[in-house]
Amino acid sequence: MKMLKGNMVVAQSGGPTAVINASLAGVIQEARKHTQIAGIYGLVHGIEGALKEELIDLSLESPQTVELLIQTPGSALGSCRHKLSDDDYDRILSLFKVHDVRYFVYIGGNDSMDTCHRISALAGSYGYEIQVMGVPKTVDNDLAYTDHTPGYGSAARFVALATRDTGRDLESMTTFDDVSILETMGRNAGWLTASAVLGKVEEDEAPHLVYVPEVPFDENQFLDDVTNIHGRLGRVFVVVCEGVRDVDGNYVGQQVLGSSGRDAFGHALPTLTAGVASYLSGIVGQRLGLRSRFLRPVLIGRGFTACVAESDRREALLVGRQAVAQLVKGEGGFMITLQRVSDRPYESVTGLAPLAEVANAEKLLPREYINEAGNNINHGFFDYALPLVDGPFPPLARLKGARVGKQIAHH
Repeated sequence: MKMLKGNMVVAQSGGPTAVINASLAGVIQEARKHTQIAGIYGLVHGIEGALKEELIDLSLESPQTVELLIQTPGSALGSCRHKLSDDDYDRILSLFKVHDVRYFVYIGGNDSMDTCHRISALAGSYGYEIQVMGVPKTVDNDLAYTDHTPGYGSAARFVALATRDTGRDLESMTTFDDVSILETMGRNAGWLTASAVLGKVEEDEAPHLVYVPEVPFDENQFLDDVTNIHGRLGRVFVVVCEGVRDVDGNYVGQQVLGSSGRDAFGHALPTLTAGVASYLSGIVGQRLGLRSRFLRPVLIGRGFTACVAESDRREALLVGRQAVAQLVKGEGGFMITLQRVSDRPYESVTGLAPLAEVANAEKLLPREYINEAGNNINHGFFDYALPLVDGPFPPLARLKGARVGKQIAHH
């Protein structure tokens, strides 16, 4: 592709992560090295900033501020979930022309890669020379053509530690609670839910049951599973994905709204007051007579910097830098990918995947990572995920529990 000279625009889209701003920092730092990039602009609130002509001049930010972005959660530029219309694309191209934008970098997930692809294709059809690059980001880890996605490792570390440590809490309090149900994020993919097992060392430690969207959820089987484990241990720790569906494809415990209850990209939105963990906790109490509570960390786990995996932060920075490095070499119409080279020691390299193939594709949790019963995660998943969360985790103590003989008669 022809080498271009002009301004660069970068934007962030979709749900933020604990490391998304590291990718932004990488873009800015790399762009400052290349003379063919005259100016560096950021869109305010993603692609919506292009429609409103709301840009900020990132070249005016100090090196210290940009460096600090690497450890800052949320989306520093602001984010959005906006599906573009045909008229919107024309307006965006007009903005790019007026501001002499020749490089566009979009940091986001599945829908963002679709937007990237459409902008690249439309610009080509209009004969406007611009190079577009997607930077992967999502805690769901469901982007295709990349081994994993920046943001996932840190959110997975949070889920693993939250499950392990809260599981110890449940062990302590079995006289008060029988069942705890932790709900994780994930629309269609169970990658984040599966990470709950990564802190587990012994069979009877949490989690005892794990349910992901890749396997249809059977309510009666769930109740049987809870009954069996409670009968053996006196406690049950369950982890369930917010996106689990029954055999008919209906969200479990979530009343899906009608035509207005969909996001800009057509994905069904469950009511905010509902939730699978709340629902399951209710039926455990009603039908099994067990004391149950539900936990919904949701956004806390997505941006919790205390649980950031350093490998995740490094790779988020790397893909941002690589996006610019590839653009100035003449590449465009791609998403930066991460390809695993080694597990021990963990090592990865970057690659390129065509946006046309990535756009709206989805990478689900492989069935071989899920046990036959569909209620837990197989050990093969550990080899994939532990390097991404900087595991294994610091060990916890467990007392021998040697009992002292009783001296007093008890009735």
